[in-house]
Amino acid sequence: MRYHVRRADREIKDPGKLDRILKDSRYVTVALCMDNTPYLVSLSHSYDEDARCIYFHCAGLGKKMDYIKANPLVWGQAIIDNGYEDGICNHLYVTAMFSGTVELVEGIEDKRRILYNLFANQERIKSGEDDSHFTRIGEDYEVDGVTVGKIVLDEITGKASGGTEY
Repeated sequence: MRYHVRRADREIKDPGKLDRILKDSRYVTVALCMDNTPYLVSLSHSYDEDARCIYFHCAGLGKKMDYIKANPLVWGQAIIDNGYEDGICNHLYVTAMFSGTVELVEGIEDKRRILYNLFANQERIKSGEDDSHFTRIGEDYEVDGVTVGKIVLDEITGKASGGTEY
């Protein structure tokens, strides 16, 4: 069931802007559910707009993986928080909400490519520079031991506070 945005004047409809929010945000928070019990987890990520996927890495065992294996459907949010506008109580933010299905990525070369993009994206966001200084991912046995997830997106919606351009 699709809901409308209550404040239509704040809705972001431009797919390019929604893609940019997912690319420029440092983390996404994902809601998972198992046995009618919710679980939220924040993830560093990278976004591939051509494949319409969010990639993340994690341990192969633990609470997050138990939830994903029980129910691969997720709902998530990326937010870019620009604080408050000087002199008035106006919170400046943009957000992209998404739904999708988690799949696990297999294959060393696919994992290596995704991990490179993920780490380079985090470094770019942190430093504001390109990723040319980032080179080491690890040996094949290290890469093979990492669990890489892919959230295949079904829907993306967005919203911006009044006064925020994105």
